[in-house]
Amino acid sequence: MSELMTPALAGAAAGLGVAMPMGAMSVLLLQEAMRHRRTAVAAATGIAVVDLGYAALATALGPWVASHVAPVEAWVRLASAVVLLAIAAHGLCGARPRAAVPPVRDPGQDVGTGGTGGTGGTTRTAADLRPAKAFARYVALTAINPTTALYFAALTTAQGAALGSGPSGAAFLVGVGAASLLWQQALVALGSLAGARISATARVWTFRLGYGLVAAYALKIALPLP
Repeated sequence: MSELMTPALAGAAAGLGVAMPMGAMSVLLLQEAMRHRRTAVAAATGIAVVDLGYAALATALGPWVASHVAPVEAWVRLASAVVLLAIAAHGLCGARPRAAVPPVRDPGQDVGTGGTGGTGGTTRTAADLRPAKAFARYVALTAINPTTALYFAALTTAQGAALGSGPSGAAFLVGVGAASLLWQQALVALGSLAGARISATARVWTFRLGYGLVAAYALKIALPLP
């Protein structure tokens, strides 16, 4: 077990290294948590899944990934920036004060009370579908960022023979996935806590500031142009 601890800790450090910087995805995740915690949990899981997927790909094919992504990195960055700018524009247009609404009820709360609407639990409501859509959306948004792929490609190439064996590589990936998931879920908890304690007006301004940061980050990653 001791020989697996080193690659596991290295993986945890790598996972935190890619997850902790408060970029556009962190801002979006915090705002998602302020709207609906259950949806944000799914979104956070999607981000961690992509981090783990890129780490697994890089562990197996690190040098190959770096050589094939690098030539088109500028164009991929530009496409990512366009998507982020569209999200920011849509969010800023919708950031207006609204009347207070009752909290969204988690459909899972009805499981123990038989609250299935007489359908035997087979009907899926719109709320049931939101987490799945959020998971897919955040997987897609995270996957189009070439920085994550290049980060893990460079890191695993530097590790070299240390990750050559199957158990060591698996331990490294467990560390990456666990660290990334824990950090993303911590952001969800922070966003949910803030969302429950700030006024509607303050929340609107946090959304405006957050989407402004997303727009600024989009411009940052787009430059220099291809």
